Amino acid sequence: MIFGIVVEYVRAIRKGLIKFDQPKEDPRFYSLWGDDSNSANRTKHLAYIPPPKPKLPGHEGSYNPSLEYIPTQEEINSYQLMYEEDRPRFIPRRFTSFRSIPAYENAVKDSFERCLDLYLCPRVWKKRINIDPESLKPKLPNKKDLRPYPFACYLEYKGHVGAVLSISVEPSGQWIASGSKDGTVRIWEVETGRCLRVWEIGEVVQHVAWNPLPAHPILAVSAGADVLILNTGFGNEEEQKEIKNLLHIGTPTSDDSDDMSSYLSWLQDEQHDCIRLRHYRLSKRLTQRFPFKLHGLPVSLAFHPTRSIFFVATKKNVRVYDMLKQKLIKKLETQLREVSSIAVHPAGDNVIVGSKEGKLRWFDMDLSSKPYQNLDCHRKDITNVTFHRSYPLFASCSDDGTAYVFHGMVYADLNENPRIVPLEILRGHTSSDGRGVLDCTFNPRQPWLFTAGADSTIKLYCH
Repeated sequence: MIFGIVVEYVRAIRKGLIKFDQPKEDPRFYSLWGDDSNSANRTKHLAYIPPPKPKLPGHEGSYNPSLEYIPTQEEINSYQLMYEEDRPRFIPRRFTSFRSIPAYENAVKDSFERCLDLYLCPRVWKKRINIDPESLKPKLPNKKDLRPYPFACYLEYKGHVGAVLSISVEPSGQWIASGSKDGTVRIWEVETGRCLRVWEIGEVVQHVAWNPLPAHPILAVSAGADVLILNTGFGNEEEQKEIKNLLHIGTPTSDDSDDMSSYLSWLQDEQHDCIRLRHYRLSKRLTQRFPFKLHGLPVSLAFHPTRSIFFVATKKNVRVYDMLKQKLIKKLETQLREVSSIAVHPAGDNVIVGSKEGKLRWFDMDLSSKPYQNLDCHRKDITNVTFHRSYPLFASCSDDGTAYVFHGMVYADLNENPRIVPLEILRGHTSSDGRGVLDCTFNPRQPWLFTAGADSTIKLYCH
């Protein structure tokens, strides 16, 4: 009989007449404004984020706080000058008993703003990643591995009375020429600091430059509206004979007489053993007009070291022209307020631009027309920037009285980006009339840097 009852139960279970542990149906709706205590169930429907808890009151919220929490009348008056969102929510007051506390006048307003925050302000999960700030800095090589570079003042050249505006080193690195505001041009011996030549020009000397050919040690000087080609007197008798032939003034030919208005006369200056000119063309000693239309006032110019490419820096941009094809190749966007100087790398593919706001821009000509690297180093105007001819060095000088030396390695592999590392800050000149270091240049054969300052001195920095 028991066996028969069991068989009936088994048949009823198979037919579904008897059910065990029926699954509960999940509610299809949930209360949006319900209690947050059962928040575990809400996560089944959506990624629920509980609202932030309101800030609990502190000691200043007590009905009888300490005197240090009670503001003075001056502090209460200062609250009225603040923006409404910056003012404190309430001013602490003291009451003798708990029954003396009046109703909070902003209770309804605070509750309404709280509801608006919960309703209108979305809440999202933010994953915080703990990153070490030191890991974000670029890995720079050790300065000891980048030597040699100039860092110590070795010699001073004194003799000028006014500010030294320009300096230039002879290609062999043996002599250095300087032009000053006192109207003189001086030639110094680099290793000893002895002054070898002095020319009284009579006008402010804006710029001096040596002939890039060591066989003809002549010096070009810009003073006022004239350009003087000086015979320095260096070299043997044969070299001096060639120099005098170069400085001999020729008469214009019949082919040139048709365009007499296009050139100015060359003047023989016997006082300084030089020739004086105003505009020239190297082939026929005539003026040649720039064949391009400039958009802006030219600030600085530079030639490509090996190709017939001309760089013209205006106040905003740098325009690159091909002199043979007579067309614009590229326009470099400096993103600066006013450009002050420009220098071209000896390889010719990189350019640095200095500005009057103390910023440097490094351009990679093969990469883009926008700056590859931005360097904010000086506090005042940058007066000059320069590259070293053989070492991976470049420098900048400024009116703040400092000169910065950088390591700038340019690789032959086009897949390698230039490596720029700041090396040294040279502080040796004193400011005068708001001017600091006015010019800087490297020695062509040594990692030495020359700086000219408004304090009438020239300094040599060595490694």
